[in-house]
Amino acid sequence: MNTEIKARPYGVAPPEFELPDATTLGSVHLQVSDLSRSLEYYQHIIGLRARETAHDTAVLTAHGVDGALVVLHSRRGVTRARRGAFGLYHFALLLPDRAALGRFAAHVASQRIQVGMADHLVSEALYLSDPDGLGIEIYADRPRAVWQHRNRELAMTTDPLDITSVIAAGRGETWDGAPQGTTMGHVHLHVGDLDAAEAFYHRALGFDKTVWSYPGALFLSAGGYHHHLGTNVWAPGPAPTADQARLLEWTLVVPTAIEASAIGERLLNMAAPVVEQGREWLVTDPWGTRLRISPERGFNEHQRRLQEDGTWVKGL
Repeated sequence: MNTEIKARPYGVAPPEFELPDATTLGSVHLQVSDLSRSLEYYQHIIGLRARETAHDTAVLTAHGVDGALVVLHSRRGVTRARRGAFGLYHFALLLPDRAALGRFAAHVASQRIQVGMADHLVSEALYLSDPDGLGIEIYADRPRAVWQHRNRELAMTTDPLDITSVIAAGRGETWDGAPQGTTMGHVHLHVGDLDAAEAFYHRALGFDKTVWSYPGALFLSAGGYHHHLGTNVWAPGPAPTADQARLLEWTLVVPTAIEASAIGERLLNMAAPVVEQGREWLVTDPWGTRLRISPERGFNEHQRRLQEDGTWVKGL
């Protein structure tokens, strides 16, 4: 049993199995209705780069790097995402610094794009919806040294954003797209019950709890981050249908195949709905949202397979 007090002054470790500190997020896979329309949006508005398109699929990256951040899968007859469905609330692209966020903020303002804004204390964020109604957050972190905490819980709020200050941080420079250093910062999901979310993502999967008193939400992470995963009960459900725009899966990247296997086998022993796929494991949460657990090398191999033949989504 994991009873060791963590060296950092915040966060609650799970009782038995804890994800490696070096855990990160990989790509999100989205089902969309019109690939051309989505490509236009994600490239022109969000600033991602289409590394390739094939078989109604597009792989999107930041500029200057090849690692996938968003993978779009179009399907005939798909309808707009249903508001309030379980699954995706938003995925969040983390920019490398506040200056980049300022350039992005000026860019969307120039395009007359309606955005939400929030200061979360640990970060500053803008919120958008893609053409199918799928939620996106673009944000920049504040330094960890200024994050606040009390009784092992990080302080996160939703305060008004000083957008004038954020734009000023961009120094009037042009937004040339998501820069090198942009990563998938976190994924935020609608779930049906926070206790069940804690049981699945904290006690079984191994995320630390970081914020648990925010109304209707639970935030979790690995390695002392403020959150790699947000869960909330702000939506009534149920899960989206197969013909709706939706999150198909998101990716958790751990350093080694040994660690990925340990996670997968633990979930399998707990009778969780998990399937081994080579060096990766595909698990489904209690509300039908799928998570791919991948080792660093396996994640790269997975992206190469997608690049080579575009057949990854067979069997969905």
